Amino acid sequence: MRFVIVDDHPLFREAMLSAVTAAFPDAVVDEADALTSAFELLAASVPADLILLDLSMKGVTGFDGLIEMRARFPRTPVLVVSGMDEPEIVREAIRCGAAGFVPKASGKTLLAEAMIEVLNGGVFLPKGHRRPPPGGERSGAAMLERLRSLTPAQMRVLSLVKRGKLNKQIAYELNVGESTVKAHISEIMRKLGVSSRTQAVIETSALEFNAVMSEGRGAAEVTPPGPARPDARSTP
Repeated sequence: MRFVIVDDHPLFREAMLSAVTAAFPDAVVDEADALTSAFELLAASVPADLILLDLSMKGVTGFDGLIEMRARFPRTPVLVVSGMDEPEIVREAIRCGAAGFVPKASGKTLLAEAMIEVLNGGVFLPKGHRRPPPGGERSGAAMLERLRSLTPAQMRVLSLVKRGKLNKQIAYELNVGESTVKAHISEIMRKLGVSSRTQAVIETSALEFNAVMSEGRGAAEVTPPGPARPDARSTP
């Protein structure tokens, strides 16, 4: 069993390491003090069974770190361990894809309970907190159908958005204009029924995104949306 601890405070990493090894003596535990190093660890080795993530780290705004972690590694559950445990923070963390939330003030026993619950496929919340209601959230099947409605070019753009790329970076990587990227993102949001790129990432994070990509939807050239261009090889 493999765990990855992501926290920029050495003392908290040490405390979490102690809790993990006490509950799972044979576990392999890797540590990262930043999201970038965590992504490298997670991508370069065997899949992790659980990620323990702090929300408040240098260079990370709000829930962006959690959202990107879920987008990059959707099959690995994320247990948030944070000093911010206000009810609205806990609810939003769950909405953004966390499989559980543990306040940093908790002891080893509670953290162990949380890890076991999450590893068994459950959702762990602190005492007194309730899981946010599903009202307004789309069913997985419905969102998957919306995802399948995207063109290959739009799927390619969305895949880069899910990796945290900015419009300028996407344009450079795909060798297109930034205005083309913006147009595709607008169309992606319309088709998915979301109001922001962050919401698009959240809504699709738990779906079989790679499976849809493998259907051939991610291999097309990215061109501006609109009427099909005439084939330059055709004759009038």
